[in-house]
Amino acid sequence: MKLHELQYTEGSRKSNFRLGRGHGSGKGKTAGKGHKGQLARSGGQGKLGFEGGQTPLARRLPKRGFTNYTRKEYAVVNLEQLNRFENGTEVTVELLQNCGMVKDLKSGVKVLGDGELEKKLVVKANKFSKSAVAMIEKAGGKAEVI
Repeated sequence: MKLHELQYTEGSRKSNFRLGRGHGSGKGKTAGKGHKGQLARSGGQGKLGFEGGQTPLARRLPKRGFTNYTRKEYAVVNLEQLNRFENGTEVTVELLQNCGMVKDLKSGVKVLGDGELEKKLVVKANKFSKSAVAMIEKAGGKAEVI
């Protein structure tokens, strides 16, 4: 790419053309709005989704399912990821956040039993799967629910 090939991205520059400043300007008289009608009036765009009184599409289509507002979503950590810590380390939620394994905490951390754990660790989290607890204890560690 060379300097003479550079172009502005579409929509990044706004035209400062002054509308309604005489018919010699090319945008005088009706200022590009045509004659009369809703779109020629000030504030005449209507609200989003309004179809002139006809039942809007969003209300005509069938609705399915629902959102459970009491649902708890957990940040997930697999056992194989915990192998990066040294033997005897106390793995807490704060430690997982600081080392970047958990970015969005959500409702807490859940440890899943995916992979093999080769280190003896004390893991403190909000939830554990049964297989994760079994594998942590098999490796000689301890799983504590906060």
